[in-house]
Amino acid sequence: MSSKIGGQTNVKIFVLYLMQNINYPLEFVQINDIVMRTDYVMYLDFAEAFNEMLDSKLIEPSGTNQFGDPLYIVTERGRMIAEQMQSDILPKILDEALAGALRYLDFVKRGIVADARVERLKNSRYDVICELKEKKEVIFSLRLAVDSRDRAERMKNEFLKRPDSLYRSELALISGHMNFLFDDAKEG
Repeated sequence: MSSKIGGQTNVKIFVLYLMQNINYPLEFVQINDIVMRTDYVMYLDFAEAFNEMLDSKLIEPSGTNQFGDPLYIVTERGRMIAEQMQSDILPKILDEALAGALRYLDFVKRGIVADARVERLKNSRYDVICELKEKKEVIFSLRLAVDSRDRAERMKNEFLKRPDSLYRSELALISGHMNFLFDDAKEG
Protein backbone atom coordinates (compact mmCIF):
# COMPACT_ATOMS: atom_id res chain seq x y z
CA MET A 1 0.00 0.00 0.00
CA SER A 2 1.39 3.40 -0.88
CA SER A 3 0.91 6.85 0.60
CA LYS A 4 -2.11 8.94 -0.40
CA ILE A 5 0.11 11.67 -1.84
CA GLY A 6 1.85 9.27 -4.21
CA GLY A 7 5.34 7.83 -4.58
CA GLN A 8 8.67 8.56 -2.92
CA THR A 9 9.21 11.80 -4.85
CA ASN A 10 6.02 13.27 -3.46
CA VAL A 11 6.80 11.98 0.03
CA LYS A 12 10.20 13.69 -0.09
CA ILE A 13 8.72 16.95 -1.37
CA PHE A 14 6.08 16.78 1.37
CA VAL A 15 8.66 16.24 4.15
CA LEU A 16 11.07 18.83 2.76
CA TYR A 17 8.26 21.38 2.43
CA LEU A 18 7.22 20.91 6.05
CA MET A 19 10.78 20.97 7.42
CA GLN A 20 11.78 23.96 5.30
CA ASN A 21 8.75 26.01 6.37
CA ILE A 22 9.03 25.11 10.05
CA ASN A 23 12.58 26.39 9.66
CA TYR A 24 14.27 25.10 12.80
CA PRO A 25 15.95 21.79 13.66
CA LEU A 26 13.62 18.90 14.50
CA GLU A 27 14.08 15.49 16.05
CA PHE A 28 13.26 12.43 13.93
CA VAL A 29 10.35 11.68 16.28
CA GLN A 30 8.93 15.19 15.79
CA ILE A 31 9.23 14.94 12.01
CA ASN A 32 7.62 11.50 12.10
CA ASP A 33 4.77 12.72 14.33
CA ILE A 34 4.12 15.72 12.09
CA VAL A 35 4.04 13.61 8.93
CA MET A 36 1.97 10.78 10.45
CA ARG A 37 -0.65 13.21 11.79
CA THR A 38 -1.56 14.23 8.25
CA ASP A 39 -2.71 10.74 7.16
CA TYR A 40 -1.21 11.47 3.72
CA VAL A 41 1.99 9.45 4.20
CA MET A 42 2.43 5.86 5.34
CA TYR A 43 5.12 5.22 7.97
CA LEU A 44 7.20 2.87 5.81
CA ASP A 45 7.19 5.39 2.95
CA PHE A 46 8.28 8.13 5.35
CA ALA A 47 11.06 6.04 6.90
CA GLU A 48 12.41 5.07 3.47
CA ALA A 49 12.21 8.66 2.19
CA PHE A 50 13.89 10.00 5.33
CA ASN A 51 16.86 7.66 4.95
CA GLU A 52 17.12 8.46 1.24
CA MET A 53 17.07 12.19 2.00
CA LEU A 54 19.88 11.72 4.53
CA ASP A 55 21.95 9.67 2.07
CA SER A 56 21.32 12.23 -0.71
CA LYS A 57 22.25 15.10 1.62
CA LEU A 58 18.82 16.74 1.27
CA ILE A 59 18.61 16.83 5.07
CA GLU A 60 21.37 16.63 7.63
CA PRO A 61 21.92 16.48 11.37
CA SER A 62 22.29 19.90 13.00
CA GLY A 63 23.10 19.49 16.65
CA THR A 64 21.35 17.39 19.28
CA ASN A 65 18.51 17.77 21.75
CA GLN A 66 18.94 17.63 25.55
CA PHE A 67 19.01 13.80 25.39
CA GLY A 68 21.70 13.63 22.72
CA ASP A 69 19.31 12.70 19.89
CA PRO A 70 20.14 14.32 16.53
CA LEU A 71 18.18 17.28 15.21
CA TYR A 72 17.68 17.59 11.45
CA ILE A 73 17.45 20.49 9.00
CA VAL A 74 16.98 20.84 5.26
CA THR A 75 20.25 21.52 3.44
CA GLU A 76 20.69 24.11 0.69
CA ARG A 77 20.76 21.22 -1.77
CA GLY A 78 17.49 19.96 -0.27
CA ARG A 79 15.87 23.38 -0.66
CA MET A 80 17.02 23.66 -4.27
CA ILE A 81 15.92 20.15 -5.22
CA ALA A 82 12.54 20.51 -3.48
CA GLU A 83 11.85 23.68 -5.48
CA GLN A 84 12.89 22.03 -8.77
CA MET A 85 11.09 18.70 -8.29
CA GLN A 86 7.77 18.38 -10.03
CA SER A 87 4.94 17.39 -7.75
CA ASP A 88 1.26 16.69 -8.09
CA ILE A 89 0.62 17.49 -4.41
CA LEU A 90 -2.06 20.15 -4.17
CA PRO A 91 -0.84 23.36 -2.52
CA LYS A 92 -3.89 23.19 -0.24
CA ILE A 93 -2.67 19.85 1.16
CA LEU A 94 0.79 21.28 1.79
CA ASP A 95 -0.64 24.37 3.49
CA GLU A 96 -3.03 22.35 5.68
CA ALA A 97 -0.23 19.98 6.67
CA LEU A 98 2.04 22.89 7.59
CA ALA A 99 -0.67 24.57 9.67
CA GLY A 100 -1.27 21.29 11.52
CA ALA A 101 2.45 20.81 12.07
CA LEU A 102 2.83 24.28 13.57
CA ARG A 103 -0.13 23.72 15.91
CA TYR A 104 1.33 20.39 17.01
CA LEU A 105 4.77 21.89 17.62
CA ASP A 106 3.18 24.65 19.70
CA PHE A 107 1.68 21.96 21.94
CA VAL A 108 5.04 20.19 22.18
CA LYS A 109 6.91 23.39 23.10
CA ARG A 110 4.37 24.23 25.78
CA GLY A 111 4.80 20.73 27.21
CA ILE A 112 1.12 19.88 26.84
CA VAL A 113 0.47 16.20 27.42
CA ALA A 114 -2.63 14.44 26.10
CA ASP A 115 -4.26 11.56 27.95
CA ALA A 116 -7.37 9.56 27.12
CA ARG A 117 -9.00 6.50 28.58
CA VAL A 118 -12.18 4.47 28.31
CA GLU A 119 -14.25 3.49 31.33
CA ARG A 120 -17.17 1.09 31.37
CA LEU A 121 -20.37 2.41 32.93
CA LYS A 122 -23.00 0.36 34.77
CA ASN A 123 -25.57 0.69 31.99
CA SER A 124 -23.44 -1.09 29.31
CA ARG A 125 -22.23 2.25 27.99
CA TYR A 126 -18.70 3.59 27.97
CA ASP A 127 -17.18 6.92 28.90
CA VAL A 128 -14.41 8.40 26.79
CA ILE A 129 -12.35 10.71 28.99
CA CYS A 130 -9.94 13.08 27.24
CA GLU A 131 -7.60 15.45 29.04
CA LEU A 132 -4.81 17.87 28.28
CA LYS A 133 -2.32 18.87 30.94
CA GLU A 134 0.13 21.73 30.85
CA LYS A 135 2.77 21.58 33.58
CA LYS A 136 0.70 18.85 35.27
CA GLU A 137 -2.36 21.13 35.49
CA VAL A 138 -5.51 20.09 33.62
CA ILE A 139 -6.30 22.72 30.96
CA PHE A 140 -8.92 20.68 29.09
CA SER A 141 -11.18 17.83 30.11
CA LEU A 142 -13.95 16.14 28.15
CA ARG A 143 -16.12 13.20 29.18
CA LEU A 144 -18.47 11.66 26.65
CA ALA A 145 -20.74 8.61 27.08
CA VAL A 146 -21.07 6.34 24.04
CA ASP A 147 -22.89 3.10 23.24
CA SER A 148 -20.00 0.73 22.53
CA ARG A 149 -16.45 0.00 23.56
CA ASP A 150 -15.36 -0.01 19.93
CA ARG A 151 -16.70 3.52 19.37
CA ALA A 152 -15.13 4.68 22.64
CA GLU A 153 -11.73 3.25 21.66
CA ARG A 154 -11.88 4.88 18.22
CA MET A 155 -12.74 8.25 19.79
CA LYS A 156 -9.93 7.89 22.30
CA ASN A 157 -7.45 7.07 19.54
CA GLU A 158 -8.60 9.97 17.35
CA PHE A 159 -8.19 12.36 20.27
CA LEU A 160 -4.67 11.07 20.93
CA LYS A 161 -3.75 11.47 17.24
CA ARG A 162 -4.83 15.14 17.14
CA PRO A 163 -5.42 16.54 20.61
CA ASP A 164 -4.57 20.06 19.48
CA SER A 165 -7.32 19.99 16.84
CA LEU A 166 -10.03 19.02 19.32
CA TYR A 167 -8.79 21.58 21.83
CA ARG A 168 -8.80 24.41 19.28
CA SER A 169 -12.18 23.32 17.91
CA GLU A 170 -13.72 23.33 21.37
CA LEU A 171 -12.24 26.75 22.13
CA ALA A 172 -13.64 28.13 18.88
CA LEU A 173 -17.03 26.53 19.45
CA ILE A 174 -17.47 27.63 23.04
CA SER A 175 -16.27 31.17 22.27
CA GLY A 176 -18.76 31.51 19.41
CA HIS A 177 -16.31 31.43 16.51
CA MET A 178 -17.74 28.36 14.76
CA ASN A 179 -21.29 29.45 14.01
CA PHE A 180 -21.10 27.80 10.58
CA LEU A 181 -21.76 24.47 12.33
CA PHE A 182 -25.26 25.45 13.22
CA ASP A 183 -28.27 25.30 10.88
CA ASP A 184 -30.32 27.85 12.75
CA ALA A 185 -32.31 29.87 10.26
CA LYS A 186 -32.00 33.58 10.80
CA GLU A 187 -35.24 35.32 11.50
CA GLY A 188 -35.78 38.22 9.20
